[in-house]
Amino acid sequence: MTNTISPAEAAVSLLKELIRNACVNDLTPDSGNEVRNADTLESFFAGTGVRVQRFEPHPSRVSIAFTIDGSDPEAEPLTLLGHTDVVPVDLPRWTRDPFAAEEDGGRIYGRGATDMLYITAAMAAVTRDVALSGTRPRGTLTFVGCADEEARGGLGAGWIAQNHPDAFSWRNCLSEEGGSHLPVADGTDALVVVVGEKGAAQRRLTVHGDAGHGSTPYGRELTVGLIAEVARRIAATSPEVSGDDLWQGYVRAFRFDPATEQALIDGSGYAALKDLARYSHAMSHLTVSPTVLRAGSAINVLPSTASLELDIRPLPGQTQGEIDDMLREALGDLAQRVTIEHLITEDATVSPASGPLYSAIVDTFDEFFPGVPVVPTIAAGGSDLRFARRAGGVGYGFALHRRGQTLGNVLDLLHSHDEYVEVEDVKLTVSAYRSLVHRFLGA
Repeated sequence: MTNTISPAEAAVSLLKELIRNACVNDLTPDSGNEVRNADTLESFFAGTGVRVQRFEPHPSRVSIAFTIDGSDPEAEPLTLLGHTDVVPVDLPRWTRDPFAAEEDGGRIYGRGATDMLYITAAMAAVTRDVALSGTRPRGTLTFVGCADEEARGGLGAGWIAQNHPDAFSWRNCLSEEGGSHLPVADGTDALVVVVGEKGAAQRRLTVHGDAGHGSTPYGRELTVGLIAEVARRIAATSPEVSGDDLWQGYVRAFRFDPATEQALIDGSGYAALKDLARYSHAMSHLTVSPTVLRAGSAINVLPSTASLELDIRPLPGQTQGEIDDMLREALGDLAQRVTIEHLITEDATVSPASGPLYSAIVDTFDEFFPGVPVVPTIAAGGSDLRFARRAGGVGYGFALHRRGQTLGNVLDLLHSHDEYVEVEDVKLTVSAYRSLVHRFLGA
């Protein structure tokens, strides 16, 4: 990799290196090994004169930040939060080597290609381009390659925010994922920008029954039967649809007929959204998913304890107390028999669809797709942007895709078998970041 190639070409080359480093995060502290991608990024920036900071809260779990100080201390700063870890692969389900970064038919295949190494590579390439330009931006620009995002950032952005909150600015941040297109009913176009994300309200529900030998169940309360009824009642819960402006604006962007539009706003008719039905339901509801069931360890023993774990994702404004009340209501007459334990809990975060950075995003989209409306959405999953919002800053998901690349297409690629990203989208994202950085920072 040399400094003479274009930022787009540099991003494509860097993306392949990041994929090949195979920084697989299996949610345990000793996985990830993001030091490999941190070292690759440090080599990528060699000789540029940027200020480099490394963070290593656990061996080999390295995040790395590259900062170009602005010429005007009063100017708005910009921080680009890329992550360098990827999720595991189910190797027999892949038809290609997930860590070979094979380029074929205009696509680059590999684990993390979409989530989110292509954006990370674009951020790095644009930041390096600014550094090599010889002209400092008015506002300070920082690019961070964050470890551990796939495990909610405890050894990455979350750790930095807690232990080194002043290492770089959290005031204006960009990360994954935006710039895909909505399949508007009348054939026109709309672009997505992510302004927020749902929270976490993980719960463990525990019940107790009678222990005993598996050969003599008569007259005993079977704990497995009890937890099964708890699971049935929880699975049957149906939280109300969101009434906020984000959901209603998202629905209206599709330009459905009035009856379909109203049905969606009221929380029904999701089939009209086709491959976006699941995401759209999640965007508009608190979701409750029973995911882990535990009871017993020996086939000839009646277990006295059983538990059910729930992946619950609240919308902005929904509190942990309200969620507990909802669970007790769903349990009905069993509520007194069930212990509710909080696991990971985080409130949802959202940034305004207004302000200097949001306006720069809208103007940048208009440069590439003139006249196309921009639709703010919230992510069903999590990202490192929530740490910026908690620190008092704003955070938006930003990238750019070609006209035919819909939000549904992009969501289907996340954590998928044979994950890939289109080379055209890598180059578009580089161009979009380059334009936005110059627009927002005066670079």
